[in-house]
Amino acid sequence: MTRIIAGSAGGRSLHTPRGALTRPTTDRVREAVFSRIESLLDLQGCAVLDLYAGSGALGLEAVSRGGGRLLAVERHRATARLVERNAADLGLPGVEVRTAPVAQVLRAGPQGEAFHLALLDPPYDLGEAELGEVLAALVPWLDPDGLVVLERSARSPRPAWPSGLAHLDTRRYGETAVHLAEPATPASA
Repeated sequence: MTRIIAGSAGGRSLHTPRGALTRPTTDRVREAVFSRIESLLDLQGCAVLDLYAGSGALGLEAVSRGGGRLLAVERHRATARLVERNAADLGLPGVEVRTAPVAQVLRAGPQGEAFHLALLDPPYDLGEAELGEVLAALVPWLDPDGLVVLERSARSPRPAWPSGLAHLDTRRYGETAVHLAEPATPASA
C-alpha cells in the first residue's frame, strides 16, 4: 500500500494503478528522499513538477509537506486520472495533471512560473539518450534556486547531466538510485 508519509495528508493511502504499468517509489525511499530534499529546499509554497507521475505519490508528498502548486505529467490516461483522484481524495489544492508524454510537455516550454522542485521517476527502461533529452528540456522550467530529483535503477549508468544542470549528490537505496542536481551557474556548468 502506497501512502503519503508526512504533512497535511500524512498517513493517508493513495490509489495506485493495477498491473505493472508503474513502479511506485517505496515509502522508505520516499521518506529518505524527502528528508534530503527538505535539507536543501524549503518546500513551503514551492512550485513542484512531477514528471512520469504514476500515482502522483512523489508530487503529492511534496504538496502535503507544504508545496504550493503541482504540475504532474503522466502519459497514460487511466494513471493520470488516479493522480487527480488522489489529489481530490487527499484534499490537496493546486494540482494540475497533464496527460501527455513528458518530452512533449517539456518541449512545449514553461508557461508561467518556474518550478522549485522537479521530481522525475521515469521507467527504469527509459534509454539514456531519451533521458538526456528530457533533462536538457527541463532546464528552462527550473527556478535558479531549484532542485532536480531523479530516481533510476541502481544498475543504470549515472545520468549525463546536460549543460544547465550540475550534479549535487547520488544516494542508493537498495535497487534504487536517487540523483540530485541543481541549475548550474555559468561557472559551474
